[in-house]
Parts: sequence; structure tokens; C-alpha cells
Amino acid sequence: MTTDNPAVPATAPEPAVGSAPVSSREDAELLAALGYQQRFDRKVSLWANFALGFVYLSPLVGVVSLFALGLSAAGGPSIFWIAVVGLGQLLVALVFGEVVSQFPLAGGLYQWSRRLWNGRYAWFTAWTYICCITIGITSTALFSSDFVASLFGGTAAEPGVSSTPGQRLLIALAVTALCLLCNSFGTRTLAIISKIGLAAELIGIVLVGLYLLVFQRHNSISIFFTGGGTSHTGSYFGAFLAASLVGLFLFYGFEACGEVAEEVPNPARSIPRAMQLTVVVGGVAALFAFAGYALAAPDLGSILSGQDTNPIPAILQSSIGTVGTKLVLLVALTSFIAGVLSQQAAASRIVFSFARDDMFPGSHLFSKVTTRHRVPMNALLAVNVVPVLLFVFVYFSPDSLVRIAAFQMLAGYLAFQMVVLAALRMRLKGWRPAGAWSLGRYGLVVNVAALVYGVLAMILLAAPAGDASTSFVDRWIALIGFLIVSAVGLVYLLAAKPDRKSTAPEGDAIEIAARLRDRAASVAGAERRIA
Repeated sequence: MTTDNPAVPATAPEPAVGSAPVSSREDAELLAALGYQQRFDRKVSLWANFALGFVYLSPLVGVVSLFALGLSAAGGPSIFWIAVVGLGQLLVALVFGEVVSQFPLAGGLYQWSRRLWNGRYAWFTAWTYICCITIGITSTALFSSDFVASLFGGTAAEPGVSSTPGQRLLIALAVTALCLLCNSFGTRTLAIISKIGLAAELIGIVLVGLYLLVFQRHNSISIFFTGGGTSHTGSYFGAFLAASLVGLFLFYGFEACGEVAEEVPNPARSIPRAMQLTVVVGGVAALFAFAGYALAAPDLGSILSGQDTNPIPAILQSSIGTVGTKLVLLVALTSFIAGVLSQQAAASRIVFSFARDDMFPGSHLFSKVTTRHRVPMNALLAVNVVPVLLFVFVYFSPDSLVRIAAFQMLAGYLAFQMVVLAALRMRLKGWRPAGAWSLGRYGLVVNVAALVYGVLAMILLAAPAGDASTSFVDRWIALIGFLIVSAVGLVYLLAAKPDRKSTAPEGDAIEIAARLRDRAASVAGAERRIA
């Protein structure tokens, strides 16, 4: 094993075939200029990187999970939240694109925050994000259980089957173990399965959605412009805001493209494009799927009233029959598995990057990479410990799943906005992004707009759920869980001061930008002389 040294030279030797990670000289030199040695194989192509983010975002899973919630809260107009949130998250993806282009480092959000601000700020960003993604692994694996139960146990009379607590535990453990095994075989396997997940999602959404829209339309398109007949009480505006979860819970996962930056060839150019593709293609696919299911619903009234909370299997059964329903459920299950796989990969890379900078006790164990497959195996195992414990907890307390998952999105959005805020702060200090991909003169405007959007999104996520009859804890559970997790992280950060042990670079965005611009000018001058 090699050990990263923040003081490595700005050039790196060409790796010897079979004895060092697969990487081009140019990529290895850029990584060395940022203070690290090449440890991973660069085998994740642009399309594989896009696939990784797409299956993490998973529009098929998101729409299936949130379809009934959106319609019962605000009716057909809830579909517009997909477009609104999609545009907001695209702004965030553009900001991330400029940052990752200058700092294409494993660990994504943690490294970006560290280089744009400092180690202490980055520690809290990483803590928040790791908690979010750990819960993501938990909830995705547990929510897959009903699809497995419906796939193997559903009938024409009852296509949608809910799993028992015991089945949910076993299925979640099996999905997690399968994904862990696949991740242990390295970058190439991760890329292949991500592409399979991408193909399955697009086929499931495009073919099924097109069929529903063309041949199985039972409702008028006017349902998307009226909120009448929904289960909400009080003003419609409040109900429409409540339906924002349809979009807010859907558009995350694109940041996973940057978590594996040291495994992507030419990451400064390809990762920003992969992030933007993830948001745009994912958003269009989600709109397509939502519209198809809504227009094909044979009993829309029961969904709007909140009586039917799991309408997708029945819609599929009435439209494409038992065999077609089973195939779509199989596609959905493939998406769940690919989603857990990508979440594990993203979480393990940020833990690895965290450990590489010696940011917590025992870091030397989690910064190791296996010799054969170039995988941070200890970090990969570690990120699955809490999900397994939570699987057992949910087994004994089945109603706790929603409460456990409630703070996930709020924590994720905060981690995103900490990067956006750090980028804006550095811009105001004179930073001009010098990566291969840049927004140019529009960067400041986009950065400000992304921050405004993110703050508004966090307010919506923290808002109380339910009505006056709902208990105080249940209404505010997202904010309560978020505050508890944040308080624990802050107490440790202030008491242990883990950032003081690290000697890795921090707050050097302006310095690195100047160095990259000088380097680009030198290369351009040499090319002109040769010409």
C-alpha cells in the first residue's frame, strides 16, 4: 500500500503496467498537483459516471415512491414540482461542476468544502453528508422489500403486496450484501452494473410511459391544471407546498458523479457533464413517468382522496397485465439494487477521502485500498454497519422507517448548500474557477441563485408535516432528527478538534486556480512554439 503525502511533487511518473493504478499521465499529474497520489484505477467512463449518478437519483424509484403522496396532497399540479426542483438542482449541479473541474478528488463534497474553506468546515460537511447517505442506503434497501414481495407474491387480483417485518429485514440484508459484494470487485464492476441500471430505468420509463400515454389514457391532461378533489384541508397553496416533496425527494444523487472523481479519466471535463446529464435526463424521465401513470390511472379519485396509497401496481396490472407488471417490478428492483450500489460506492469514497486526510481516529485503516481491485474495502464495510443496525431496529419498530428517513433529505440539502456557500465566499474573495469546465462570467449569478434556491428548499423540507391532529414529534421529525445529528457532530468537532491533526491542503482554491492557469499558459506556449 502507498500512503498519500500532501507534499508530493507536481508531476507523477507513468504507472508501470500491472503494478500501479490505471491512469493517464495527465490525470495523475493533475492529482499530484492537488496533493495526492493515484490510488484508484480510472475505468469509469463519462457514460458510466452519468449512469452512477442516474441510478442513485433513480427517477423510476422516486416517482413510484412519491406518486401517491403528490397526487393526494395537491392533485395533478404536483407534477410541476419535478420541473421546479429540477431547475433549482441544475443550478447546484452547475456550481458543483466548476468546483469539481478544479478539484477532481475522491470524496467530492468533503474535498470541495476543504479546498474552498477549511478542514473544520469540511469536517462538518462530511459528517452531515455521511449521515444522509447512510440513511439513504438504509431506506433504499428497505423500500425495495415491497417490490420483491410484489414481484414474487403479487396476483392479478392483488398486484401490490406489502412485505412483513421479517421479510423486510431479510430482503434489505440480502440487497445490501449483494451490493457490497459487487462493490468489492472494483471500479469496472461498479461501472457495468451502473450502466445496466441506467438501461433498465430508461427502458422501463420510456417503453412503459409511452405505452401508457398512447394506449392507456383514462384521464384528461387537464388534471395537471386543477387541484380539486384532493385530500388536503385548508388552503390549496399550503397543499401545493406540501407536494414539493415530489421534487425535493427526487433530485439528489448527481453529486455521486464527483465522489468517484479519481476513478474517472479526464474528470475535469467529464464529471461536470455527467452531473448535468443526470439532472436533466433524470428530470425529463421523471416527468414522463409521472404523467404516464397519472393519465393511465383507472381510479384516479381514490388516489386523490388518499384511499389508495400504493396505486402503481394496480395501474400497471390494468394496463399491461400480470406479465408486464412483473417485468416492470423487476426493472424497479434492478433500479433499487443499482441505487444501493451507487450509494455504497459514494459513501465509501468520502470516508476514504476523510481518512486519507487523517480526520478521525483510526484513519489509517479506512484509507487503505485493496491491491487487486483498488477498492477502499474497510471504508466500504464501515458505511454498511449503521444500515444493518437500522434494519434490525426497523424490524422491531416497523413504523420507525419514515421517522428515520425524514431527516435524510434535509441533511443532504444542507451538505449541498455548504459547498455552494463556500464557493460563493471564495468567489467574493477573488476566486475564478480554473478547471477545464467553467461558467465564466455567469458563475457568480448562478452561484447566488443556487444558494437562494437551496435555502428555500431547506425551509420546505424542515416545515412541519401532517395536520393539527398529528403529534408534535411526528410533525417536526425531519427538523428534530436533523438538529440532533448536527448537535452530535458539532459537539465532537469542538471537543476533539479532529481537523487539527490533518496536514492536508485546505482553503487553497485561489492558489490552485492561479497555478492551473499558469500551467495552461505554459502548455499553450509550448504548443505554439512546436507549431
